[in-house]
Amino acid sequence: MDTNTILIIVGATALGLIIGFVIAKTLEKNNASKIVKSAKKEAATIIKDANHDGEAIKKDKILQAKEKFIELKSEHEKVILARDKKMAEAEKRTRDKESQISSELSKNKKLNTEVESKIKDYDYRLDYLEKKKEEVEKLHKSQVQQLEVISGLSAEDAKSQLVESLKGEAKNDAMAYVQDKMEEAKLTAQQEAKKIIINTIQRVGTEEAVDNCVSVFNIESDDIKGRIIGREGRNIRAIEAATGVEIIVDDTPEAIILSCFDSVRREIARLSLHKLVTDGRIHPARIEEVVKKTKKQIEQEIIEVGKRTVIDLGIHGLHPELIKMVGRMKYRSSYGQNLLQHSREVAKLCGIMAAELGLNPKLAKRAGLLHDIGKVPDAETDMETPHAILGMQWAEKYGEKKEVCNAIGAHHDEIEMKSLMSPIIQVCDAISGARPGARRQVLDSYIQRLKDLEDIAFGFTGVKKAYAIQAGRELRVIVESEKVSDDKAANLSFEISQKIQTDMTYPGQVKVTVIRETRAVNIAK
Repeated sequence: MDTNTILIIVGATALGLIIGFVIAKTLEKNNASKIVKSAKKEAATIIKDANHDGEAIKKDKILQAKEKFIELKSEHEKVILARDKKMAEAEKRTRDKESQISSELSKNKKLNTEVESKIKDYDYRLDYLEKKKEEVEKLHKSQVQQLEVISGLSAEDAKSQLVESLKGEAKNDAMAYVQDKMEEAKLTAQQEAKKIIINTIQRVGTEEAVDNCVSVFNIESDDIKGRIIGREGRNIRAIEAATGVEIIVDDTPEAIILSCFDSVRREIARLSLHKLVTDGRIHPARIEEVVKKTKKQIEQEIIEVGKRTVIDLGIHGLHPELIKMVGRMKYRSSYGQNLLQHSREVAKLCGIMAAELGLNPKLAKRAGLLHDIGKVPDAETDMETPHAILGMQWAEKYGEKKEVCNAIGAHHDEIEMKSLMSPIIQVCDAISGARPGARRQVLDSYIQRLKDLEDIAFGFTGVKKAYAIQAGRELRVIVESEKVSDDKAANLSFEISQKIQTDMTYPGQVKVTVIRETRAVNIAK
């Protein structure tokens, strides 16, 4: 192909492209004009619809505004009407008040005029009475002068003679009256006192409970007896050594006897046995651990018993130490009579008797409850002081009132009675102790003999524990191994037996057993 042909083809192609471009532009322009026209039509339609909707909304809002205006106007008119009504009512009340006040003012004016007239009348009468009084005094003086002239005595002398004669007559009459009343009081005093005491006793009903020296520990089966005794009796020996209570295991079915004159020891032994049997582990180390825990439990129980007693009797503000002493009374006895029960009974009797006599029953109850606290000493050194004096000293120490302290100290006539409360405590103490079956004299002397046995053992050096068992026929002494050797233990047993033989009176024989145990304890860390 030659060059001309190529140029022709290229020129034709270029011409075709130009013609196509012109045609495309023409078509695009026509389409754009159509689109603009249609857009203008749509815009005109939208504007027309918007104008139409705007007019409708405008009309609606105008109607709503008119309705709201009418509503507010009606509410405003209602408020104005209510306010006008209230104002009319207030004006009416004001008019009524004004009319009432005017009527009261008129009444007050009338009353004032009447009062003024009465005052004038009274003033006139007072003046008249004053004049009459002066006239009477003048007449009295003239009569007295005439009497003085007639009798030859002045008015003062006549008055003194009259007074002396009246004094003599009054003195004689008074002496006769006093004598009659004293005779009457002597006749009725004893009768009234008996009546008050009988009424007091009848209003308090208390069970007579005498403390024994044994407790029964019930078990489910006799197999447990063997476990309590242990191999070769080591468990029962450990219990007796730890508690100081004699354990009696005999043929009694499902029961073990605990024997000891000290009720605290018996209770510790009973609770310890209950814990050991319930737990099932019974061996010497476990026994000692349980006994220690039980002793702490008993101390807490003593405090709880004291609190309950004080609350039951309605006594407030008692010192915590005195509450503890009241709790200890549960484990003390007086001639076989439980000390706490006795003190509660005395407190109730004192409250009733004080109320009958018109005294303070709460103060009387307080003194009645505390009258025997001297019987629960903490230390052995307190045993030499009479329990009434010791109780009074403790009451003074813990801030009790003078009437209570004097009643405690004087209820056995150790000191002088200084208030009416003291004889009441003394009488009620005698009433409580005199109930049939309330006390046993022999039991108290027996318990004192067992205590004396233990005190003799504690008088020797190296003695750690001492327990009187077998109803006082055996004294078991536990010594400290560091202070007492085996040879000294044998010698100590002999010395204690000689001391008992020379210092005490007792039936039969007393066996003295000295126990010395060596323990070596170390802790691995």
